[in-house]
This record gives sequence, C-alpha cells and structure tokens, in this order.
Amino acid sequence: MKYKQKKVLIIAVSLTIAALFIWKNRCYIPIHSEKRGVFISYIEYEKYFKNKSADEIKIEIKNMIKKIKEYKLNMIILQVRSFSDAIYPSAIYPASISIVSKESDKLPLDILATFIEYAHASNIEVHAWINPYRIRTSTDITTISEKNPAYQWLNTNHVKVIPDKGIYYNPASSEVKELVLVGIHEIIENYQVDGIHLDDYFYPDETIDLENYQTVKDTISLTDYRLSQTNELVQSIYQLVKEKNSKIQVGISPEGNLENNYEKNYADVKTWLSKDGYIDYIMPQLYYGFFNETKPFIETLNTWKNLIKNDVILIPALALYKAGQVDSYAKKGSQEWLESNHIIENQIKVLRQNQDAKGFSIFRYDYLCDTTNQVLKEEQINLQKILNIQTN
Repeated sequence: MKYKQKKVLIIAVSLTIAALFIWKNRCYIPIHSEKRGVFISYIEYEKYFKNKSADEIKIEIKNMIKKIKEYKLNMIILQVRSFSDAIYPSAIYPASISIVSKESDKLPLDILATFIEYAHASNIEVHAWINPYRIRTSTDITTISEKNPAYQWLNTNHVKVIPDKGIYYNPASSEVKELVLVGIHEIIENYQVDGIHLDDYFYPDETIDLENYQTVKDTISLTDYRLSQTNELVQSIYQLVKEKNSKIQVGISPEGNLENNYEKNYADVKTWLSKDGYIDYIMPQLYYGFFNETKPFIETLNTWKNLIKNDVILIPALALYKAGQVDSYAKKGSQEWLESNHIIENQIKVLRQNQDAKGFSIFRYDYLCDTTNQVLKEEQINLQKILNIQTN
C-alpha cells in the first residue's frame, strides 16, 4: 500500500474512533456551560481556617481554589452564614464561630471577599450559601454573644431552644424573616456574589411556630400555613436579589426525599418548580446510589425532573462523601458505595444524557482531598477522568 493511501486510511480510522467515542460519551450540554459545583461548609472552615492568621487562611483558600481548578469545577457553594454568624465583616452578624474562638472575636480576614477574588480570577462562580434559621446545634445559650441578633430574642417567640437539637429562629416570625432579608441585602450590596443559596434547613421542629399559628388556625391547615411561611421567605429573597441585580442567581438545595420536604421541612418545591418568582435553580440532594432500595438515583432524578414546569434549572447535588461508606438507609443497596468506585462518574454520565439537567454539585470540598479510604481515592480519580472528557 502506498504511503498516501496508508495516511488516508489512518486518518479515516482515527476519525471513526473519535466519532464513536463522542457518540458513546455524548451529552446535551456543552462542557463550558455545564455547572460543576462544590459545597464548602463550616466543617471545612473548622479544619482549614480555625484560629489561623490572615496570611495562613489566604494560603488555605488559594490551595482550595487550586484543587477546585484541578477538578475543573466552576461553581462554589460557599457557606457564609451557618449559625447566625458570618465569614465576612458584618454589621448584623458576629464573626463565624467556625473560624474564631468566640463570637466577640474579630475575623482575621474577610473570607468571602478573598474567595470571590481568587475564584473569579479563575473563572469560578461563588454562590453565598446561608442557613436562615439555625443558631446553634447545641442548646447552650451562653455561647451566643450580645453581637448576635439572636441574643435579644432569647426567651421570646422569635427564638427557640429545642432539646437534643439546638437553637433556632422561628420561621413564622415576621421579624426573623426581615432579619434574613437584611442579612442578604448586606451581602449583595457589598460583594460580587454570583448567587444566593439556601439549603434544606427550614422548619426545625413541629412546635416552634404553634403560637403564631393560633391566630390563623381557623382559616388554614398547619401544613399549608408552614408551607406559606417558607414560600413567603423564598419569594421575598428572590424579589430582593433581582431588584438589586437580575444576574445574581437564587438557588435552593432541598432534600432529595420529596416527601420529607412536605412532611418535615415544609419546603414547597412543587410551587417553586411551577411558578415564577421563587428560584433560578434547584439543587436537590440526590444522595442515593443506583441500587438504593427506597430512592434509587435514576428514579429519584426523574421524579425531580418531572416536577419542573417553568424555567428553573436542575443541578443535582451528588454524595461523594458516601464513597467507601455503608449506606444503611439504602437497605438492600447499603453496600453499593463500598463495592463500586464509579458511582459519581456514572451519575454524571446519566445527568449528561438528560437534557433537563444542567450540571451537578459535589458534597463536599473535603472529599475531593480526603485519601483515608481506597474507594474514595478511586472515586476521586474516576471523577477527574469524567470531568476531563471534552464533549460538544
């Protein structure tokens, strides 16, 4: 065979292989538009930032951004307020107790501003994640300083100490809702965040708002009342954000278990996904394996997908933290995360085949680095491989 014929044949074979590869790994979303998120929580702050100097924290943040870039992620869900406190200098909330020793201490660094600076320089979005109602996970009120807005409301209907659970703001209090809104306004007024993000913690227990409910109990059921309280907050946040800057996205990461959203958290996801004016993206916590007996991944994904009747974007959250662990809630599928090291990789493949999913988010940052178990290490390698596949 002549040289030119061989060359033509080689090129033809190469193109065929490439075409087959692209077809096999095809996706509906161009790689540059795929949302690739990662959660950074107060748990990371306690590990990497607690009681460190400004220079030390800057180095840690640079290293975190470097790691996120290595995975080719492009979206950070950054917890800016986890316990009625802040990771930035605030006129409303005290310094985060996950970073300083006491709330009365001063932050060594504006951590939100630093994340935004470093992340934006690397074309990575920063979404400010707040927990609107949680004040403490313990019941010790002595740790709440006078700088904390919760302090003035101790022993009132606005704040409740819940035995064996913690201290929480009352979701039915109009004053509490106003506090949440003022806190968000402070963020969007002073920082170039790309989004405001809420998690799944709405109603903390079944008694916190009963005093409020008494005034309307003859006109509305308790369930509908609680759903309306959450909807009022979410709608007000959306309106506030959009009036300030229409480009800032509003997102929520509710439980993947749809029933729990209505029976425990009072998160009215069906309304948010059918009516405009609540959220821009939904990030359900699909923390399930493919063989989860109660909530198998694909079936649960389809349930969420079918709820969307408006333009809300679906960006599921994935449970990298489960790699190498027993998942007892999965029943017959409890060993799946121990026996497979391709779960997150395969879930991303499923999402890329689904034109209604626009990406994913990993829970959480530390599991991109943790090498304490072999299955997790292998899952990390496979995750990096799937994120390095270039598709059209």
